[in-house]
Parts: sequence; C-alpha cells; structure tokens
Amino acid sequence: MEIIPAIDLLNGKCVRLNQGNYNEVTKFSSDPVKQAQTWESQGAKRLHLVDLDGAKTGEPINDLTIKEIKKSIKIPIQLGGGIRSFDRAKELFGIGIDRIILGTIAIENPKLVKDLSKEYPKRVAVGIDAKDGMVATRGWLKKSEISSLELAKQLNDLELAAIISTDIATDGTLKGPNIQALREIAEISINPVIASGGIGSIADLISLGDFENEGIEGVIVGRAIYDGSLDLKEAILTLKNLPIQDSYNDKDKFFV
Repeated sequence: MEIIPAIDLLNGKCVRLNQGNYNEVTKFSSDPVKQAQTWESQGAKRLHLVDLDGAKTGEPINDLTIKEIKKSIKIPIQLGGGIRSFDRAKELFGIGIDRIILGTIAIENPKLVKDLSKEYPKRVAVGIDAKDGMVATRGWLKKSEISSLELAKQLNDLELAAIISTDIATDGTLKGPNIQALREIAEISINPVIASGGIGSIADLISLGDFENEGIEGVIVGRAIYDGSLDLKEAILTLKNLPIQDSYNDKDKFFV
C-alpha cells in the first residue's frame, strides 16, 4: 500500500484544516517547497498536493508555489483544488502534474470528468469527500444531495487513476480512519481507492493495510507526519513489509 504525504496550500503556506474548517487552520511551514523535498527524502513515492484557495474560490492563487514544488522534486504529484475546466486540467498536465484530482466538478459537471478521463486515462482521480455519507463540495463548504456510495458507483464507467475517499469528520483529528466507509466505497468501486482522513498512528496504517486486497491501494497522511505522531520513513517501511493476502480478485469487483 502506498503512503502519500499531503501538502495543503493556503496563501502559499503549508497548513492543515481541522475537519475541513477554514476557520481552524494550523500552519506547519512557510516553505512548502522545502517540505516537499523533505517528504521525498524520507521515501515518499508520490506527493498529494491540495490548493485550498483553489478549492474554495476556483482561482489558481497558488500556481507559482505549485510550479516551484514540481521543479524541486522528482516524484510524481497528484494535485486537487479548484480544477473546474478542461483548460485548467490541460494546463496542469502541461507543467508536469502527474494526476489531477477533481472534486466539486464531479457533481456539477460530470461530462467534464468523463471527457477528461477519456483524454487522460488513469491520470484523473476523483475526490469523494463525505459528511455523514453525503458528498461535500466547494472546499467542503457545501453538502450535495448525492451519497458518496452513489457517486462512486456512477464513476465505475470511467477509467480513473483512483477515487480518493475522505471522511470529513475524521480529517485532521488523528483519531483513526472511517474503516467502514472506506470498505463500502472499495466494495462498490471498480476504480482503486485511496484512503484519506484520520490517520494518527502506525496502527491506523496497519488497519488499512489489512484491506489492500479489497481495493484500498493507498493512504494519504497529513497532520500526523507534521506534528510527529507518525514518522513517514518508518510508516513507509512498515507497510512495505506487511503481508498481502491473495484472496482478492479484480473480477469480484465487477460482479458484487
């Protein structure tokens, strides 16, 4: 299972929000470029980058920082936050972003998601961020009328890089992931699932590793690696050495 460290950008700074609340911001670094280099040096094979300003306003406020991060590291970057047009996605691919993450637009313009996934197969991820089982949009500020499971099911026709499943109630809390919600998403989705939210310890990672054979192929870690409750290098090594059960069969996901 891949461990993906997160950098959330707000006004050019590296921050974390508590449960998606823009009024509860903790700044961890004034130098996101240096932070990206640190995570790469500790063994990360991919970086999860979120433009919080973009997610809230749709404006590319942090593009200069994003470009500087891209130039400073060699590992691939997946980027989300405010990507709401084909041209914006094309622009980000053009500067070398490996994957884009679509959130709000998956609800507001599903045709765009379909078109992008067709043009860039396996390079588009969809973030399903849920409050009480319902998808939240606009930087988690609004709750939609579609459930996370229904959206995951609708996306089965698309060739996505992944679904990134976040339970907003656990995000930034370090109290552990919502295992039940993640398993339900993985069971209904043909696309791979990346877990996000609540990771606070090695034990949390091991609990997710047990479900790698059910389609949860990665986990995003944030606050825990910033405040020191989780060591990224140790975590990567621990999950690398976990035994993988062989009971999972991709075909099962088409005939659940």
